Amino acid sequence: MKPGTIFRKFQARDGRMVTLRAPQWSDLDDMLDFINSLVDEGADILVDTKTTREKEVDWLARKLSSLENERIVAVVAEVDGSFVGLVEVGPKMGRSRHVGVLGISLKDGYRDVGIGTELMREAENQAPRLGIEIIALDVFASNARGRRLYEKMGYRVVGRIPRGILKEGEYIDDIILTKDLKKHNS
Repeated sequence: MKPGTIFRKFQARDGRMVTLRAPQWSDLDDMLDFINSLVDEGADILVDTKTTREKEVDWLARKLSSLENERIVAVVAEVDGSFVGLVEVGPKMGRSRHVGVLGISLKDGYRDVGIGTELMREAENQAPRLGIEIIALDVFASNARGRRLYEKMGYRVVGRIPRGILKEGEYIDDIILTKDLKKHNS
């Protein structure tokens, strides 16, 4: 997949126009601001420390290489020319390569207007290109908004790791959900 490839555009429930596309180098500064703002917010993500521009350059270089070499699916949400969210799906290894692991995050101010739903829908549309038949994801037990989205999209709880996440000195269960794309697309 070529960086910057546009998948589609849609109007969010709040009226803003959203472009779903592949990430590109020009997203770098927005992505750096994005991840650091999520850390500042205390969002329910695994990253717990701010990153530097140098580390973000390395991270984005690896993502773009993986994208160009068809090793991952990555979809960016862009509003008014700025990056506001990302979903990524990467296959597991070996005999589990038909299972993809999904991660998604949205910037504060862009949630609850349908952008997350459309990001996930596009990732699900793109994942079969990599041979992915099942998508798995983890959600913090404290992330009710995320869990509602995933369940609305057809994901089902298949497991739980008690105390699987340590956030700000408190343990939170890690909930595991999956969706079989073949069953949902037939």
